[in-house]
Amino acid sequence: MLLVKKNIPNILKILLIIGFGYFFWLMLKITLEYIPLESDVSFLMIKQTEVHERPEYLAFFYTHVYTSIFVLLFGFLAVLRNDFGMKNFHRTTGKVYILLLLLFSAPAGIYMGVFANGGIYSKLSFVILGCLWWFTTFRAYQLVREKKFKLHKQWMWRSYVLALSAVTLRMWKVIIVFLFHAEPMDVYQIIAWLGWVPNILLIEFLIRKKLI
Repeated sequence: MLLVKKNIPNILKILLIIGFGYFFWLMLKITLEYIPLESDVSFLMIKQTEVHERPEYLAFFYTHVYTSIFVLLFGFLAVLRNDFGMKNFHRTTGKVYILLLLLFSAPAGIYMGVFANGGIYSKLSFVILGCLWWFTTFRAYQLVREKKFKLHKQWMWRSYVLALSAVTLRMWKVIIVFLFHAEPMDVYQIIAWLGWVPNILLIEFLIRKKLI
């Protein structure tokens, strides 16, 4: 029985890695749709007004898309630091995560949120998400500089579950379309909030229960 209990964490870690690998591959496939640079493919097909009327839009869009895939990857690699006992690896991947997010991914995401589809409700959600994403990451950076490692870990988890909104948003979209066959813009307004609010509530619950 003791052996079984001892093996459960390792099994969960393996499942976590497999699950992340699957969803990361899906996100990578989406990112690769924008290589080479095109202004009328995939998501950009419904953003032609911004593409043509705002010369800076594509720069912000590609900055967000190209850096966010690395943010997802390096954030996950940083999470694994205790499992493999590689502190220097954790520091390096964590620095890359923070640098890319604070300077590129979050600011570009906030800009894109201002022009999000779905009206004011979607715009408000994505702007709040971007601001929270930036703030939680910056707070985690401040805390590690102050050597408050436990608090740093908690704030990094807050940051990373917000990063995972890119994944959970698409999961909710599939579920809602399958169950309710709602109109596209109605779906977008709903998943704009479902993509990140349950994530942050869950991580807050785990932190309060001292499970993280």
